[in-house]
Amino acid sequence: MTEQMTKWQVVAASVMGTSHSKRSQPCQDAHCWRLLPNGVLAASVADGAGSATLAEVGAKIAVEAVVETICRQSEKLPEDDSQWQVFLTSALQVARAAVETEAATRGVAARDLACTLIAVVATPELIAVAQIGDGAVVAGDNQGSAIALTVPPCGEYINETIFLISPNAIETAQFHLRREKMAHLAVFSDGLQMLALKIPEGTPHSPFFAPLFRFSAQVQDESDAQQQLESFLRSPRVSERTDDDLTLLLASCLSSELPEN
Repeated sequence: MTEQMTKWQVVAASVMGTSHSKRSQPCQDAHCWRLLPNGVLAASVADGAGSATLAEVGAKIAVEAVVETICRQSEKLPEDDSQWQVFLTSALQVARAAVETEAATRGVAARDLACTLIAVVATPELIAVAQIGDGAVVAGDNQGSAIALTVPPCGEYINETIFLISPNAIETAQFHLRREKMAHLAVFSDGLQMLALKIPEGTPHSPFFAPLFRFSAQVQDESDAQQQLESFLRSPRVSERTDDDLTLLLASCLSSELPEN
């Protein structure tokens, strides 16, 4: 009998927003992901605070720290639902400590490296998410349905959010665990919120996700797919509706046959 192997196929990109380009600012978004041999996807997306002078540094450090922490513990993933929050909280704490250490090394305040942060662990059977600040995580099935796993917090002001270095950021983070085989996954920064979600309720806009999920499932060449995704994020369809930095990580869960021994 031929054995089936299921794994995630990923394509991701971060691009500079038009407002940052006009002000000669760097892209302050960052993403990081890694596929592990046991079928686990570790992924993270961060959006540096526009007011933070080293936002892009904080975002990069945070996503790399999250993914590295998840990978180190990937052989001992929680079995009990209640332990997933503990597992992801640990990753957020490591990321926060890494940002604070970098700030101390540079002799600046931690707020100068402020960023939001999303952490994701996905296996073929479940998706676990932790989120601080805005952005969102959406899952999809093969029937075209899109389901919000997290939603951007709605503050009093449209650009108000919480950052990794904010007081009580980790204690008030969003957590979500979905034990279900989902075909697709999207993780994105707040630059795409108004296109991808119905605000303020945070319901996914299915016509936005359906073609993206089809695209991620059909990737043949990772480098070419990344270029196509970057072109989409820079296209008039997107840039005419948002001038912020943009990050989008797409993953599709695919099955392949293993040769018989």
